[in-house]
Parts: sequence; structure tokens; C-alpha cells
Amino acid sequence: MAGGNERSMRALKEVWKRAENSLCADCGKPDPDWASSTLGVFICLSCSGIHRNIPSISKVKSLKMDHWDDAQVQFLAKHGNAVTKATYEAHIPIYYYQPTYNDCQVLREQWIRAKYERKEFTEPGKQLPYSDGVKEGILWKRGRDNGQFLPRKFLLSEREGCLKYFTKQDAKEPKINVKIDVINATFQPEKIGNPNGLQITYLKDNKTRNIFVYHESGKEVVDWFNAIRSVQFHYLKVAFPIASDNEIKNRLTRNFLKEGYMEKTGPKQREAFKKRWFTLDHRRLMYFKDPLDAFAKGEVFVGSRENGYSVQKGLPSGTQGNFSWHYGITIVTPDREYLFTCETETDQLEWIKAFTSVINQAMTPQEYAIEAYFKFKS
Repeated sequence: MAGGNERSMRALKEVWKRAENSLCADCGKPDPDWASSTLGVFICLSCSGIHRNIPSISKVKSLKMDHWDDAQVQFLAKHGNAVTKATYEAHIPIYYYQPTYNDCQVLREQWIRAKYERKEFTEPGKQLPYSDGVKEGILWKRGRDNGQFLPRKFLLSEREGCLKYFTKQDAKEPKINVKIDVINATFQPEKIGNPNGLQITYLKDNKTRNIFVYHESGKEVVDWFNAIRSVQFHYLKVAFPIASDNEIKNRLTRNFLKEGYMEKTGPKQREAFKKRWFTLDHRRLMYFKDPLDAFAKGEVFVGSRENGYSVQKGLPSGTQGNFSWHYGITIVTPDREYLFTCETETDQLEWIKAFTSVINQAMTPQEYAIEAYFKFKS
């Protein structure tokens, strides 16, 4: 009996060591140490918790702590991540967002359920709830002035190339009508205070406007997210007919590079530093009095190093403004210096890393136009 157990463990380790099984099959996290004995995939601890919630589909066990019999090991050996992915991920639409281990729970859970429970990607040309170019329904939207979440009707239309929302169910005219190419969407459960919280942003008069929404159903809110990506993808395919699918995919919704509190001072650098919530959305650094404000109090354009932009650790000597946080950052632009302070050194280094990643990238023609607008505005 002991010999059989040892044989099974050796065989299990051999399968486990295969290169294809070195990353979680669902989120890509390295060194997964759990597996599904019914699906044949190697997964991380976090994804195993999601699998455990769909026991009719997946039975999960620890590769280190649980006993695996010969039949289960043979099943893993026959399948593994590569074979299973070839079945359950055979026909993923290019615009569909495939989450990583850095993404929030609702995105990862609905990705796992879409694959194994609903089998959305096993057949070519399957009609999906986010793929037909139009989506209409209710989302709970945060009021700009009162902060209350109220049900609002939203309409997404590929034919019209826009997203609308209405303050009343029977309203004929929308409160907003936003072109699909100026929209971004990113999940923000912690900021919004709801596990299904979605932040929709769009440009209005070249300023960023925020809308915060959620839906009680995780599936519904993720369907909205992928429907926006679907409509954007098909809109951009028409607008840029020679661009490759991957080039267009990279222009769909994006996560913010960094968010959090810093202190800032004004252009004279003698005013007291004030605590603000900052969002770095590629080259736009926006600051808000409150993280859930609809409009930013101000925006800073972060250009490229070759155009005279840089980030420096610390503040210039002789800085006069009073500040309570002591980990300074200076953003140098061709026109002026922007001074910020962070609460901790970790925050300071993370912000510097984010700014550096942007500054080291060459600017596109569209970004030169945005820079010109910021200079004209100032």
C-alpha cells in the first residue's frame, strides 16, 4: 500500500513539473499547487476557491496535502493545462478580457465560470451575451452630487457607436450620449465599495468624466464590461482597417497604472500641500478631492523623456510649502515642476516606478496633440 502511494506521488510530481503546468490555468500565477481532479487543470490557491464554488463542475485538491489515487493521477497526466485549455479556451473572442492574478475577484470568477460552467468558448461562432453589438439594461449608478446609487437604464449600441444612460426608464432623451472610442472601463471594487463596482470614464471637452456603477450580478457586470470591449473592437476595426487585431486589442479598455493619495502644492510652490486622490491613466495624471468625484480638480500631462519630462526623488531644496508627508516626488516638465509628497517610502517608489514607465515611452502623434492642448489650456 505504501509503495502504491509513493508510486502515485512520484507520478503526480512528474505531471506537476511539466512546463505547461507551471502557471495557473486560469489566472497565470506561477507555481500552482492545487489541481482539479475532474477538469485536469493545475490552479493556484485563489482560483481553487472559485472552483470549489462550482462543485458540480470541478473537484479541487491540494497537490501537497491531499491524497491522489492512481486513477486521478492518470487523469491529470492525460489532461493537464494545455489539453484542457485547447477544449475550454478554443474560441475566445479577441476582445474578451482574460484576467490575471492581479485582477479582482469578480473578473476571475466570471472567467472561470464562463470557461467551465457555461462553456462559452468551446464552439466557434457561439452567440454570447456580450457579442451582438447591443446591450440594454439597468446598472446602479452613483449620483454625482448626492453620492447615492440609483438604478439607471444604460444602452450600448455598436450601430450608433455610443453608450447612453437615461435617468428614467421611459425617458426618450439620454442624460449622456458618449462615443465609444473615448470610453474606458475598469473594475474598482475597493474604491466603489462593492465587489462588482465598475468605473466608466470618458472624455468630455478633453476632460475626464467618471461614472461609478455596479450590478448585483457578477455575471451581468462582467458582460457589460466585455460588451463595451466588443463594441470598441468592431468600431476600431472600421476606423483603422489596416491595423492588426492585436494592435486594436491593445487599444481597448485599460487599467490605471497607479492610484492613491499624495499631497500636492500649487505652481508657486509656497502654498501648503493638500491631500488629493491621484489617478495615473497613462499620460494623464488626474487629481481629485475625493476618489469618487465625477470630475478631476486638475490634470497633469506626463510626456516622454526625449521631450523634456523627468521624475526625481525628493523635493527641490528650499521648498517652502508646508507638508505633513516627507517622501517627495518632483515631476519636471518643459514648463514647470510639479511637487508631490507620499505618506510612505513604498508609495514614493511605486509612484516613481509608474511615472518612469510612462516617461520612458516615446509619444504617439495623438499624444503630441494632447500635450499641445494641455499647454494651450495652461
